[in-house]
Amino acid sequence: MSAYSRLMDAVYLLCMIIAAVSLLLMVTVIPIGIFARYVMNDSLSWPEPVAIVCMIIFTFIGAPVGFRAGTHICVTMVTDRLSPHGQKIALLLSNLLMLVACLVIFQASYALCEAMWYQPQASLPAITFGQMYLPIPVGALLTILFVIERLLCGDQSERPLVSLGGTH
Repeated sequence: MSAYSRLMDAVYLLCMIIAAVSLLLMVTVIPIGIFARYVMNDSLSWPEPVAIVCMIIFTFIGAPVGFRAGTHICVTMVTDRLSPHGQKIALLLSNLLMLVACLVIFQASYALCEAMWYQPQASLPAITFGQMYLPIPVGALLTILFVIERLLCGDQSERPLVSLGGTH
C-alpha cells in the first residue's frame, strides 16, 4: 500500500470524527433551542446559528468521507452495459470530472470565504460569515485529495483502513 493511501486513511478518519462530532453537537443544540423556546418561553439566539455551522461542517467535511467510502449516489445503469474497457474509461472520466468540479467549488468557495471573512454574524458574533463557510473549500480540497488517491491507487472503499494501531 502506498504512503499516500496511509496518509489518506488518517485524513479519512479525522474527517469522520469531525463530521460525527459536528452531527452530535447539532442534535444536542437543536433540542436546547426548542426546550428554551417552548418550555421556558425564552428564545435563545445562539442554538440556530450554531446548528447551521454544525450542519455546514457535517455536510462539507462528511462528503469526502462518503466519496472515499463509495457510499455516495452512484447510478450505474449505463456503465454496467459497457465493455470492461469502456467501464474503465467511464470511471476515469468520472474521476476527472469530479476533480474539475471540486476545483471549481474550491475556487468559488475560497473567494466567498475571502470576501466574507470579516463580516460578523448578528446572531453569532464570535464567528464571521467567512469562517462559517470555511468548511466548504476545506471539504472540496479533501475531496480533491481523495480523487487523486482514487486516480493513483484505485478505489479504496473495499480496503480495510490501516491506522497507527493496526487494521480496522
